[in-house]
Amino acid sequence: MFYQNERLALFVDGANLHGASKSLGFDIDYKRLLSEFSKRGRLIRAFYYTTLMENDDYSPLRPLIDWLDYNGFTMVTKPSREYTDAQGRRRFKGSIDIELAVDAMEMADNVDHIVIFSGDGDFRRLAEALQRRGKRVSVVSTLKSQPPMISDDLRRQADNFIELQTLQALIQRDPAARAHADERREQRQRTAPSASAGHSDTSLDDLL
Repeated sequence: MFYQNERLALFVDGANLHGASKSLGFDIDYKRLLSEFSKRGRLIRAFYYTTLMENDDYSPLRPLIDWLDYNGFTMVTKPSREYTDAQGRRRFKGSIDIELAVDAMEMADNVDHIVIFSGDGDFRRLAEALQRRGKRVSVVSTLKSQPPMISDDLRRQADNFIELQTLQALIQRDPAARAHADERREQRQRTAPSASAGHSDTSLDDLL
């Protein structure tokens, strides 16, 4: 439940939301997502969190990050570090949980309702702490995937659980646009296989 006079803040765990939407078979149009939640209250701030590979001169996420930064999102990024495990396999370590939790607590005095786009059970204590400060907490994730992306503990703690699938028609990216973008990207890869990654012409359509 949302109220028009409520001050809202959105906190998007980028990797978690991406995984949830992919499990349901659709891509998110972040412009539509902002527009939809702007209708549900007074949207004060929208944060987007993601990790990037450490020492990576170019990340395929960079155009998306730049676009979101210029179109209404406050971007928070953190290096993802590479290491070798005991079996000699390459692994990557990186989490934005602490950054998201700190920002949410800092914003609490300026908003009435916080919406967390993640099913990560580690955020249950954050939801509880926000509620103790008199804030309403909604969580957006999905039970429809196999396995479900939402932690039972987080779902029960939240004031509202919003099934991502119910938002699909409101925030999904046009599948035809995605197919067209995939076709254009394949054409570029065929015609310019030696192009420098640092000078990629990846468009927003390739990423959203």
